[in-house]
Amino acid sequence: MNRISVMKPWLGTAESEALAEVIASGWVAQGPRTAAFEEAFAQHQHVQHAVAASSCTTALQLALIVAGVKPGDDVVVPSFSFIATANAPTYLGARPVFADVEESTGNVTADTVDQVLTKKTTAIIAVDQGGMPLDLEPLRKLCDERGIALIEDAACAAGSTYKGAPVGGGADVSAWSFHPRKLLTTGEGGMLTTNNSEWAARARRLREHAMDVSAAERHDSTLAPQEHYGEVGYNFRMTDLQAAVGLVQLGKLDAMVLMRRELAGRYREAFKTVQGLRCAQDPEHGTSNFQSFWIEVDPGFRLDREQLLEHLASDGISARRGIMAAHRQPAYAGHSGTVSPLPVTERLTANTLILPLYHELAQHEQDRVIASVLNAGGG
Repeated sequence: MNRISVMKPWLGTAESEALAEVIASGWVAQGPRTAAFEEAFAQHQHVQHAVAASSCTTALQLALIVAGVKPGDDVVVPSFSFIATANAPTYLGARPVFADVEESTGNVTADTVDQVLTKKTTAIIAVDQGGMPLDLEPLRKLCDERGIALIEDAACAAGSTYKGAPVGGGADVSAWSFHPRKLLTTGEGGMLTTNNSEWAARARRLREHAMDVSAAERHDSTLAPQEHYGEVGYNFRMTDLQAAVGLVQLGKLDAMVLMRRELAGRYREAFKTVQGLRCAQDPEHGTSNFQSFWIEVDPGFRLDREQLLEHLASDGISARRGIMAAHRQPAYAGHSGTVSPLPVTERLTANTLILPLYHELAQHEQDRVIASVLNAGGG
């Protein structure tokens, strides 16, 4: 029996050809392909500026810096997220303060954030968890009233929408991931987007050691200009090899979202009458790209989450536990950023799992997954 993976990137000959063109050009570091990818991504997401980075984590770090977060500040983050969301402010000497999430989307809300704001809070990182769009407008209102920066961790959300527009544009600054588990992949890599031209310019400098003259500008000059370093920067650059793949992937994004939403619909239809299972679904305020299709296993189901994972594995199906709770990890054990109970986070972390979902998942393969889940439930 062939194993069914939980996720697979959609890569092919077009990406190979794009890589070959970059190699033949002789320019493989950050350069013209990266600039083209930034421009195309900004246009697709309806924002003014996009700044490529080496990962979403480094893009988040840059976002916090340009938003003015300093050592000793508090930054509200969801615990129900990959640990990088909490790590980014920690790298800067700020304190991640964990907020709970709503059960329907797994995202923070204005109410859950408001409960953990402190006098030292200078920013909020709100996550579109698993591609599920967060309800941005109430958060935007809260941040504007308090003078707090709103940063959107849209790592999983390329192709998701909020009130008819691409997610990410309503935040002060957003960060994106192009890891292979995301729809749009460059192997590794990330992007920062913003409508603030000063923040974008500073992020471009900081990702390249804070040089005031870019590598591309130096390369284009017979007599290279003298560069200067106005502050301590980082090496957070994307390569043209990655960007070339990203450009091809961006052209596939709409097709990927369409297919994933169709597959997600088949899962929901198959499980809608199964007692003890709750499926992820679009919120009223937007549409998900279904980067992950997660289900919650309630006591009404015959097996618990761990038993269902084992059952699927015995059928050659690779599923995954749901999103982690960062506040439970040893790195944040006893961390002072846990200032209130997180009951929804802990329940979802304990009871959710992610089912296989990717662009090239064949119908007969998905039928195998569906049959396995139904059999596990005694159906």
